[in-house]
This record gives sequence, C-alpha cells and structure tokens, in this order.
Amino acid sequence: MLRFINSLFGRVMVALIVGIVLGALFPHFAQSLRPFGDGFLKLIKMVVAPIVFCVVVSGIAGAGNLKKVGRVGGKAIVYFEFMTSIALMIGAVLAMVVKPGAGMNVDVHTLDAQALATYSEHAKSLKDVGAFLLKIIPDTIFDAFAKGDILQVLVFAVLFGSALSLLGEKAKRVNTLIDEFSQVFFRVMGFIIKLAPLGVLGAIAFTTGTYGVASLKQLGLLVLIFYASCALFVAIVLGAVMRLSGFSLFKLLRYLREELVIVFGTASSDAVLPQVMRKLEWMGVKDSTVGLVIPTGYSFNLDGFSIYLTLAVLFIAQATNTPLSMHDLIVVILVSLVTSKGAHGIPGSAIVILAATLSAIPAIPVLGLVLILPVDWFVGIARAVTNLIGNCVATVVVAAWERDIDHVRAHHVLDRQPGFDFVPETAAPHADGPVAGAAAI
Repeated sequence: MLRFINSLFGRVMVALIVGIVLGALFPHFAQSLRPFGDGFLKLIKMVVAPIVFCVVVSGIAGAGNLKKVGRVGGKAIVYFEFMTSIALMIGAVLAMVVKPGAGMNVDVHTLDAQALATYSEHAKSLKDVGAFLLKIIPDTIFDAFAKGDILQVLVFAVLFGSALSLLGEKAKRVNTLIDEFSQVFFRVMGFIIKLAPLGVLGAIAFTTGTYGVASLKQLGLLVLIFYASCALFVAIVLGAVMRLSGFSLFKLLRYLREELVIVFGTASSDAVLPQVMRKLEWMGVKDSTVGLVIPTGYSFNLDGFSIYLTLAVLFIAQATNTPLSMHDLIVVILVSLVTSKGAHGIPGSAIVILAATLSAIPAIPVLGLVLILPVDWFVGIARAVTNLIGNCVATVVVAAWERDIDHVRAHHVLDRQPGFDFVPETAAPHADGPVAGAAAI
C-alpha cells in the first residue's frame, strides 16, 4: 500500500478520488481549486514546444538519411488517415444504429446563438483548405514558440533538422547543443510532472463542483455511446493492430497507466506528451521514430476526435429532426477527414472542429452545437485518452513497420522483467544502441 501511495500513479489516483469527493460535498470550495488544474496545464504547455523542437530536430539529424525520415513520415501519414477513417465510420455507424438524438425534437430557433460566438469565429479558419495550409506556417520562428502551436513548431523543426542532417560534421556543435538543451528541458518537465496530483485534484474538483456528479443525465446516452465507441475502437481496432505488430495492447496500457490517469484527470493529452515520448524510447522504439510520429500524431492522428465528430454531427441532425441522405453521410465523413487535422491547440478545439464541419454541411444547423456544450468536458476526457492511446499505438506500429524497435527489449519492458522498469531519473535508450544521453523523466 505504501509503495502505491509513493508512486506517481498512486498519488494521482488519490487526488482523483479526493477531487470528486470535494466537488460532490463542497462544490463552492471545489470550484475555487480550478487554478491548480489550469496552472499545471500552463506549466506543461510552457515547455512542450521547445521539447518537441529538440526531439524532432535530434531525431532527424540523428537519422542521417533524409530518405528514411521521409519514409517514416510517409508511412505515419498513411497509417493516420487509415485509422482516422475507421474512427469516423465507427462514430457514424453507432449514431445511426442507436440514434441518441432521436425524439428530442429540438427547435433550433430556441437555441442560444451567443453561446457559439467564440467557437464560430475560430471555425472560420478551418473552412478554407488554403487558409488551413497557411496557418501551419508560422509568421516568424519565434511566433510559433510564443503561441505554443505544435504543428507550426513541427514544420520549423523538420526544416531545421533536415538542414542539420545535410550539413553533417559542420553542424556537429549545433547538434550537441540541441541535445544538451533537450536534457535541460526534460529535467524541467521532471520537476513539473511531480505536480500532476495537484493539477488533477484541481481540475476534477472544479468540474465535479461546477456540473455535479449527476450532470451527465441530460445527455447521458450521447456520453455513454461515445465512451462505448472509444472502448470498442481501442479494444478491437487498436488491439488488433498491436497484435499484428507482435505486442499486447493491454501490456502497453499498463505500462502507460500513470500517463493515462493524468490525462483522465486533466482531459488534456498535452500534460503527458514529453514523458510518453521518453517511455516509448525506454521501451525500445528508436528516438528518431518517436520524435517524428508522436508530435505529428498530436495534430493528424486524433482518433478520439474523429469518433466524436461523426457521432456528434449525426446526434445534432437527429435532435433537430434533420433528414440526412447517404450522400450527406458521405460528405460528413469526407469533410471530417479534413477538419479533424491540425486543430490541436485551438481553444475549445472539439467544438471548433464541429462548427467548421457543420458549416460545410448546410443541411445541419450549426446552432445545434449548443446542445452538446454542457457535456463537452466529460466527452473530452475520453477524447484525450483515446487520442493518446492511438498515438502511442501508431508509434509502435510505424516502428515495427520500419524495424525501428528492439522487440526483445520491448517485451522485457512490457512484461515488467527485473531491471527494465522505467525510472524517471535514468536516461532513455535508443532502440539500436546503449543508453542515450537525454534524461528521461
């Protein structure tokens, strides 16, 4: 029991339970704890952009062969699109079978348009493909880091890393400097992650105190279907993909249990991005593959988002008695394939993506989004957890595809063999060599 309490997983679980109890018994006090959750996420976001930059640049420069980098990136994109399509179809099929919005008979004219004003403004940038492509290019190098836009940082990191790779020995000192910066940033992240229990406590206490334990009743069926959809996708689709790659999904989830609990408590996968990358490297995945797939997946492989997109769109259509033809359903899926990309980091991103999707499908009233605003936080938990699991699986699959994973070491780590436990103070190994210099957290 003492060992459980002393572990990060144990402390986060205790914080989660305490937060729910405080929210249920002392709602006003629980709401005042929100700064703990918001502060923790701000601390994480403060260092995520430089960490992603250092890891991606080191990975590309260390790969030595730009053709290999392009091959890994191309395979990752193909995998992302395939899994996104499956996720979108799962959400659509379950919505059509269960019909969670049927019988609500909502008059769209009675909905509050003001509640969507902010989200609609952000959604305008996602409607135009040209505008979206321009958005991923930062105005300046520093602007990308200042805004913490991971996709923009990734674009610059790929260019910078490719330049270092081509320069070879001439850029050796720059490579060394970036590796040293990486160690410093990961050490900073190690300090911040110790505050995870406090962040989870604040986030879950505020949510429970604000919405109440019984707040899921209003749109309970939609929430239930979404959670069931995510569970099916993870267990069946991702489970099968992991099995084909020679690994057990259950063992991977057990290995990442601390990170999954933090995401569950904060409803944000940003909070664990750096340590997930280090854990995958420790598991035996080559650092260059981790550095490419994980950051890219945070914008292009949003499995949880994808399931929610089609499910929510069809829910709104059913609730407002909007008839949809097969052509409309195909348009929903095709539009969602575009709008689901690159929205990471946008405030209220799920609602923004939905607004952009609905605005491209005139048959469905955009105002219907007001119906799902009250439960966005709760579905956001499952979205974030599913997104994280999907990206971790994607990294393992692409690594296995490219033979960039040490299968023996990976099985030892996942089977919890003695001597292969992930220790925060130790360094992360490359898949094809000894312990690397970058410190893990």
